[in-house]
Amino acid sequence: MSWRTVISDIDEPLEAIVDAAEAGRRLDVFVAGAIAPLSRSRAKALIVGGAVSVDDTVVTEPKRTVHADERVMVTVPPPEPAEPAGEPIPLDVIYEDGDLIVIDKPAGLVVHPAAGHASGTLVNALIHHCGDSLSGIGGVQRPGIVHRLDKDTSGLMVVAKTDRAHAGLAEQFADHGRTGPLERTYQALVWGVPDRRQATIDVPIGRATHNREKMEVKRSGGRRAITHTRLLDAFPKSGGAPAASLIACRLETGRTHQIRVHLASTGHPVIGDPVYGSGFASKARTLPEPAQSIVSAFPRQALHASLLGFAHPVTGQPIRFESPPPDDMRRLIDALNAL
Repeated sequence: MSWRTVISDIDEPLEAIVDAAEAGRRLDVFVAGAIAPLSRSRAKALIVGGAVSVDDTVVTEPKRTVHADERVMVTVPPPEPAEPAGEPIPLDVIYEDGDLIVIDKPAGLVVHPAAGHASGTLVNALIHHCGDSLSGIGGVQRPGIVHRLDKDTSGLMVVAKTDRAHAGLAEQFADHGRTGPLERTYQALVWGVPDRRQATIDVPIGRATHNREKMEVKRSGGRRAITHTRLLDAFPKSGGAPAASLIACRLETGRTHQIRVHLASTGHPVIGDPVYGSGFASKARTLPEPAQSIVSAFPRQALHASLLGFAHPVTGQPIRFESPPPDDMRRLIDALNAL
């Protein structure tokens, strides 16, 4: 491949000649590989939008095959202003460099603007915090969200600040740590105690048949979901079996509500889960005070993303972060531990 412009000169059209080794590739794959800061999804969007030409002819079909000695020209438009507005929302920043930022998300913070949450989200906070250090991810100056936490789940998240970091992180999260370096572990306070100290829940998950806003395990159909669990602690109940336990959950897949659905399917739902553990709310009344009041008043699912590890998408260096349970979960653990 030979360059006719330098990659840093992003305001000018970028051109590359297809060499024999690249011949036969899809156009979007070639563009994504030839122009380092662009992800394949961004390359596809540029092609569909008419920003790519082959031998001076505009091509809008991403699947189009490139041939040796063809000249591919890409006009990269300047990033548009961020669609969501920046807002001065406090962030607990664990790590930050020019490519990514790792934050410890508090419970109650929605990750991305959506219906009912047009503002006050993590994305709004990051746009304000990062300012001009954000590049045009996907053509828009905004953080690159590669994974999410539910509104009422706390813990570690990594967010891309550049297209290059976005593509690299997305690849690792797509693999879910099966063959790559990604590590994700959560801590959950659940009702009861599992039969085994360590177990693997390998049960498909799909949309609930009678409520499309919920997920459920599927004995047939659904998407494969794998959660590895390990018992960390059990909390005794006076005169009876342990009432609750603290469990570490390591994800091998990343389905919506995966941990909450899987744990509920084993008969040990997350304490405070209003969707998948509501049938266990009455169990709080069997606890002695003050644990009964603390558990009954707990306002969210007791789930925390406690460990996040990955390879830096630009340098390749391994990075690993840990976060202890936040204060609200710590008070809940102390109350259960005092039973």
